[in-house]
Amino acid sequence: MKFLSKERLSEGFLLKKGIALALCFIFLIPLAIFADENRPVRPVPVAETPADSIPSAEPLSDENRIEEEIVPTAMPADSLAMIAAADSVAARQTDRQFKKELFTPDPTRAVWMSALCPGLGQIYNRRYWKVPIVVGGYVGLVYATSWNNRMLSDYTKAYSDIRDSDPNTKSYMDFYPPNTKEEDIDMQWLERSLKSKKDFFRRNRDLCIIGMVGLYFLCMVDAYVDASLMHFDISPNLSMDVAPSMLEPANSLSSVGVSCAFTF
Repeated sequence: MKFLSKERLSEGFLLKKGIALALCFIFLIPLAIFADENRPVRPVPVAETPADSIPSAEPLSDENRIEEEIVPTAMPADSLAMIAAADSVAARQTDRQFKKELFTPDPTRAVWMSALCPGLGQIYNRRYWKVPIVVGGYVGLVYATSWNNRMLSDYTKAYSDIRDSDPNTKSYMDFYPPNTKEEDIDMQWLERSLKSKKDFFRRNRDLCIIGMVGLYFLCMVDAYVDASLMHFDISPNLSMDVAPSMLEPANSLSSVGVSCAFTF
């Protein structure tokens, strides 16, 4: 066995002691840091200042004065009258603007415009969807009148030619194919047929003319009624209430009946 001398033992002990102290120092430094961070902070007391030492606020000038609150005061009669007049003017302007936005046509003007030209009354009433109906009706009636009138002229001329004694007037043969012979035609039957066709096309032409006149007056009536009932309430709020009721006695006899009330 090797024995160490006392000097060697003392040197080793001191070395170990120094290492242990160094390790303790190293471990204690972070503990101290965390302890400082978690330590609660005590509030610093504020010294109270006596009220006498606070300087009094100086009055503000007119330029820098600030209104902190508005105290309602009684208004004079002149101011109230001015406010009422301003409110009435604003109300009239609002009413005028509402009437301007709410279009209300004049029925008389609508009738005269429709009499001037069918369809103008509907345009004035802002019923633009009715204008194509009026125009289409007139276009159809004018075309039908013209066509019936042409056919009436042809059949009238043919009827006149078959009744005269001139052999050169044979317009009634235009209704047959070119290879048709006049000897093969029954003239009495042809005369009756031409007269029937002539009357038929005259009747249709007259009905078309009556239809145009009727459409003219119908446009006037429609323009007047539409302008008069522009703002008529057409909501479906209709109801009927039926309940029994006691009628007033007549000749000392009471009578029972049924009452019916309409809401529209």
